[in-house]
Amino acid sequence: MLSSARDMLPSLAVWGLLLPSTLAAILPQYDPFYTAPAGYESKAPGTILRSRRVATAYLGLIPDAVQAWQLLYRTTAINGTAISSATTVFKPLNPKTDSFVSFHTAYDGSAATGACDPSYNYQLFAPQIDLISSVEFFLLQAYLLEGYIVQSPDYEGPDAAFGAGRLAGMGVLDSMRAIANFKTTLGLTTSTPKIVGYGYSGGAIATGWAASLLSSYAPELNVLGWAQGGTPANLTGTAVFIDGTLFAGFLPQALVGLGADSAYGAQLDPVINRIATAKGKNTLKVAEQICGVENLFTFAFGQIQSTDFQTLGNKVFFEPTIASILEKTVMGVNPDETPKAPVYLFHATNDEIIPYANASTLYSDWCADGASVHFTTVANGGHATTNESM
Repeated sequence: MLSSARDMLPSLAVWGLLLPSTLAAILPQYDPFYTAPAGYESKAPGTILRSRRVATAYLGLIPDAVQAWQLLYRTTAINGTAISSATTVFKPLNPKTDSFVSFHTAYDGSAATGACDPSYNYQLFAPQIDLISSVEFFLLQAYLLEGYIVQSPDYEGPDAAFGAGRLAGMGVLDSMRAIANFKTTLGLTTSTPKIVGYGYSGGAIATGWAASLLSSYAPELNVLGWAQGGTPANLTGTAVFIDGTLFAGFLPQALVGLGADSAYGAQLDPVINRIATAKGKNTLKVAEQICGVENLFTFAFGQIQSTDFQTLGNKVFFEPTIASILEKTVMGVNPDETPKAPVYLFHATNDEIIPYANASTLYSDWCADGASVHFTTVANGGHATTNESM
């Protein structure tokens, strides 16, 4: 026993160097780190507003043997105004110094408290409220083991704008800018590091829109390519596909996310307030407080297109304001938003959450507009297992 204890001392010494002095994870709504400083609106997108060292952990309990920082950076809302968001960056012990991976977890958050944010759930001693990012934290490790610096942004922004793809895309691109601006601390040897972006499911919303907006929003970034799977390229198609099923819980949180102040709240909220029933309003209120997996359990087999939820029934997606907003979230329809860097796209034919047709249509549209896309159809497996197998 004493010999075992002595053997542990070097490891404990390493942890003493890696861990910052403050370990307790504070919910973002109470953590002053997440509050942007006065005057940040005048800063350029991607500007680092503040940074800190953090201890990260598997499932909030088992420390990760890498250095990690969090950056609060300036990014952009749907209407073009300034907002801030956070990203977590992981540095392995022997990192590559000319590149990094941008990992976009499918945290699918709609809780304005920040409880679903990866930057919160990654921290040591954080309660694992968002189980999706907790699980994908293990997938992120594969890139660290290969020696890559990895960053994982809270791409939904400060008010959990789940489903607002353009906002998520800008959030990703500005987080990449922030990492480049943090190059001295990370030991990057170039101000234009090579970047690869990855995201699955909800993370593919952020990845696909970052790929789409790169040339117009952040053309200076040196992105070599993108990989995305289980892509919700058409939110209307996905909504119709899963309404009334086991996975219907994604729909209330998407309505909440699209109605966030930084997304389409100014247009969408008056419509929802007008057409939602008492039951519908209560469902949305609950969705504002919980994360993806809990939403699935809470609203399983619920029906957004039912008059129990809103007064328009199955005509709800044809309501002019709702239809206009949903149209803005469809990936691949605007030739000016065609990815310039190569894209690896993959999707399961038996995906039970995101229709395969979403991905095949996106592939066709992007290719027709000149994008370089490799599309892999996964014949076996469902939505979750396809992410783990690729």
